[in-house]
Formats: sequence, structure tokens, C-alpha cells
Amino acid sequence: HGYVHCDLKPENLLLFPRHDQETRFCSYELKISDFGLTIKAGEESVCWETKSPFVGTPLYMSPESVRDGTTVEKTLDLWSLGCVVLEMCAGKHPWSGFSVDDIKSRLLCGKAPEIPETVPCDARKFVEKCFARKPEERGSASELLLHPFLNGERKVDGAGGGGGERRRVGLRIRKPPERFEDIAKKSLKLKIISSKSSQFKRVSNKPQKVKIGRP
Repeated sequence: HGYVHCDLKPENLLLFPRHDQETRFCSYELKISDFGLTIKAGEESVCWETKSPFVGTPLYMSPESVRDGTTVEKTLDLWSLGCVVLEMCAGKHPWSGFSVDDIKSRLLCGKAPEIPETVPCDARKFVEKCFARKPEERGSASELLLHPFLNGERKVDGAGGGGGERRRVGLRIRKPPERFEDIAKKSLKLKIISSKSSQFKRVSNKPQKVKIGRP
């Protein structure tokens, strides 16, 4: 839409569940919040006008975010997206253990957060694409939506200009049927039939109530 968020991070990403009563599936709608730093692409950030050392949150900022006087482009958000995906896969913050000054120095030297070997191949390539040193090499959001990490059936081809295609990436979690959820709350009748003594038959032929509790 021509704007740069400038502060993409897990705290600004909101998930809203959507339940399908027929299929018992639950999907999630992702929304972005906190547009306090948002500016139009191509403009200079207000943070740089006030001599702030970076735009956004240090752990998720891009190399462009520490260059004074540089205009903000959409590719800035793609670097932050890579940081978010890396955190999801690695289970820890990017640049974990580094101070703000250390992060700034490493970004100015052309370094990106380390990607652990445990990160799956498709996710690694996706993050590496987001972490391209040259902003123009990160492609566009439309191109990243076609990446195998998000869509294994389609490959990334071409330079990925602003084609305008919109796609939705969904996470589906199967919910157990309700008939299995409530069975332990109901009393069941159990009838025991034995071929032994008649005395035992007279006792056991009577329906017995058995209550099953949750383990």
C-alpha cells in the first residue's frame, strides 16, 4: 500500500482464531498493529530527523535503520520479517546477548543475525533472502509469498516486481470432535453376562451404572 511499518516484531503481530463448525478446523488471521513509526516508502524517517540511532526495535532493525539520512523503503520491513521468522524457528531473539551498540556495529559491518543449523532448509533460505545485504536483493513481499517456505508447491521465479497478487497463508489446527471431549462426563450403563452359577446371574443381570472419570 506504499507504506513502511518500520517496527515489525512479534509484539506487533496479532493472531485471531477462526473456528469452522463443520470441519472442526481452526485457522488464524494475522493482523499488524502499532503504526506509530509508519511512513510512506521513499521518505526519511522522523527518527533520523531527531538523530535516533535506529528506526524500530534494535533486535529487528535492518542495516538501513542505522544509516543517518537514508530514505526508508519497503525492503526495510522484509529484513524485520526475516528476524521474526528466525525467532520462530530458533526459539530465541535474533542478536540475543548483544547490546544495542554491538548490534549497530555489526549491521554497519554487513553482518546479519546468525541462523542456527537446526533451522529447516526452506526456512533458512527464506530468512537468508530477507537478510540480503543489498535491499533490492530481498525482492518484494509478493515474491516472498511464493517462496517454498510458505508455499511448497510453487517456486520463486523472476525478480518479483509489484505484481499486485494477494495470497493468504493459513495455519490450520485440527480440533478433536466434541463427542470425544464430553464422553467422560456421562454415566454409562454396563451389563455383565456370565455363564457360571445362577446365583451370580441373578446379581449380574441387573444393569449397573458405571461413571467414567477423566484420567
